[in-house]
Parts: sequence; structure tokens; C-alpha cells
Amino acid sequence: MENLNKHIEHTLLKQDAKEEDFIKLFEEAKKYNFLGVCVNPMYVKIAKEHLKGSDVKVVTVVGFPLGANRPEVKAYETKLAIEDGADEIDMVINVTALKNKDYDFVKYDIETVKGFCKNHPLKVILETDLLTKDEIKKACELCIEAKADFVKTSTGFVRNGVGAKEEDVALMYKTVSPYGLKVKASGGIRDRETALKMLNAGAERLGTSSGVKIVENN
Repeated sequence: MENLNKHIEHTLLKQDAKEEDFIKLFEEAKKYNFLGVCVNPMYVKIAKEHLKGSDVKVVTVVGFPLGANRPEVKAYETKLAIEDGADEIDMVINVTALKNKDYDFVKYDIETVKGFCKNHPLKVILETDLLTKDEIKKACELCIEAKADFVKTSTGFVRNGVGAKEEDVALMYKTVSPYGLKVKASGGIRDRETALKMLNAGAERLGTSSGVKIVENN
């Protein structure tokens, strides 16, 4: 696939990452002209500074990784992240509320964050490893109602989780694409073959820490 790099958000969300790890991430993003980098909120400012003059987007996460923060806290995280220079926001859904069928709360949670995104795209992380197929579909429908821009598979932080799966990406794409939402696959995408499978299943974006390996096809 041509321009595979322009589907990749080069990601570093490790808890023990050091400054030199971030510098390496930013330099690789510029070298390979990735669509974006995805970092925790504390590192949005440094990302924006190092990527100045490039067209690499700065993506950050809120309510990460559990999604159990109050909606107002997620919204405030979003506000600060955008002030720091974030171009896009990836929020984690409240999985417990979804499983409890408290759909009004799930929708409110997403809408609250969306209200602080202004014109910045909002991706909603469903954490598909923890959901049934029916729950994935319902979560996608709530994202449509709440006017999110993307649905995203995973945080990559579920213990023994698989991360993005083709069938989940295909289900998400089938559910949201008629309404103009897009799909981001993330979690466990470590080689070119897997990346292409996700794109062929309907993903528009790939969140991965293996972007260099994928584009170099090593």
C-alpha cells in the first residue's frame, strides 16, 4: 500500500519512557512523515515544540487507560491538552457504564469531552478486548449519537489483551462508516502484514509503536 506512513500515529504511551525515548519518537515521525504521534498529556507541549515546522499531528489521550474518570475530569484534561497544542484527542470510554447498560451516562461522557474538543477530532477508545460483539456495536452507536469522529479499538493496556482484531475493526467500520465516523485500530499492530489487514478491514488510522518497522517492512 502506498502512503502507509500517512495512516500511522507513531505511539509512545509507556509509563517508564525517558526524554530520549520521546526525542527518538519525534525524530522518527519527521523522518518517515507519519500522520501523527500519540503521547500522554504531559508530553504534548514537548511534542508540539519538537514537531514545529512539520505536518505531523500531536495526538493525546484522556481518561487513560481505564476510562473511569468523571466526565468533567476528562473534559478538563481535554481543555488543557488543546491549550498545550494537541491536535486530536483519544478518550477512553467508561467500560463499566457500558456493561451496566447505562447508555445515557456513556453518551454523556463522550458528549462532555466532545464539547471541549471544539474543532479537534475526538476518537473514542472502546477497549474491545473487554467487550462482546453486541457491546462493541452498541458502543459504536453511542459514539455516533454523541458525534465523535472516530471509534478506536484499544488502549493496549489490558493485561493479556490481544488489542486490535480484524473482525472487531470490520464490525466497527460497518457500524459507523454510514454516519461518517472513522476507525482507528490500535494494540498489537507490530508488523506490516497486520497493519494492512487492519486497513483492509476498514481502519483509517493505526496506532502503533512499531511504525518504523512497519514502513520499512522489516
